[in-house]
This record gives sequence, structure tokens and C-alpha cells, in this order.
Amino acid sequence: MKLYDISQEVFTCAVYPGDPAPAREVLASLDAGDVCNLTAFSMCAHNGTHIDAPAHFIAGGKTVDALPLDALIGKAVVISHAGDITASDAHRMLEMAGNIKKILIKGNATLTLEAARVMAAAGLDLYGNESQTVGPESAPMAVHLALLGAGVVLLEGIRLAHVPEGTYLLHAAPINLGAADGAPCRATLIELD
Repeated sequence: MKLYDISQEVFTCAVYPGDPAPAREVLASLDAGDVCNLTAFSMCAHNGTHIDAPAHFIAGGKTVDALPLDALIGKAVVISHAGDITASDAHRMLEMAGNIKKILIKGNATLTLEAARVMAAAGLDLYGNESQTVGPESAPMAVHLALLGAGVVLLEGIRLAHVPEGTYLLHAAPINLGAADGAPCRATLIELD
């Protein structure tokens, strides 16, 4: 069994422009003579590898704690792509995925609105990419609305350079942050025999 960690390390992770970066504070240290090591930290819910819940862009949308775990855990297909993902690319990717409802895009790819609509209409559970946002960084709202509005959970900021294309078991359950619009997660892929 081969296991791939597809998560970013939190304190050195990529941060969406304008979001606060993660920060660590040492509260106690064995080296300083304290009884234990103790760390506090602060971060944006959308730093590093994270999940977007519908509440991120939709008033009254589901929050992280209300997401179904089966949308975040299960078979996923890793597909390579560079550049804009068009509607025809989305149709090809869905054909490659077959009956698998979780698609992870490997590479520097941007999902167009037309492609997002194709993915949403296909009833995906989850769409993941290596960028810190789905859609164009300068205007991500429309793509988010198309996917989140259709109940597609977004997994952003994954790292797939070391993962071959193929089908895997994905585990991307986020931290259970009540009423939050997003949450960090330790995303992994397990190679299927």
C-alpha cells in the first residue's frame, strides 16, 4: 500500500492574497525549563490545504461541520492539466473519472466558469486543485458559486507533483470547525490495488 500526503505544511504554506498567514506562538518549552512544550497558533480557515464549504460564498449555505463525510472520503481520480480548463476539458475529465465523483486536478490549472458548470451538472461530490482558489485568482466568485451552489465541496491547495495520475482513496476530512466557512485538512491519497 502506498500512501501520499497531498497537504501543505501549515506554517510555510501558500496563502491567498490578502488572507492572514498562519502564525505560531510558543507558550511553554522544555528547553526553557517548562514542564512541557506547548504551542498556540492562529490562521485563516483557507490557508494551505483546506476545504471550502458552501457558506464560504453562499448566505445560509452549509458550514464545515455540516458537510457529509462521504463527500470528503472515498475514491478520487487524479488528472493532470495545465492552463485553463474549458467545458470540453471538463467533459473529457468526467469521462476519465467514470462513476467516481471526486476529481483532483494536478498542475497549474484554472477552472473556467463554463467548466465549473459542466462539473456541477455532473453531480460531483468534490473538486480539488493545487491553487489556493478554484477559478481565476482575480475573480473566483462565479466559479465558487457554480460549484458550491450545486453542493460540490472544494479541496484547495493540494500538492500532487509526486502523485501519478490514477484512481486513489482520498481522505480529506477537515477539522470540525463549527459554523465555519472553511477548514484546514490533512489530505491523503492511498493507492488502490
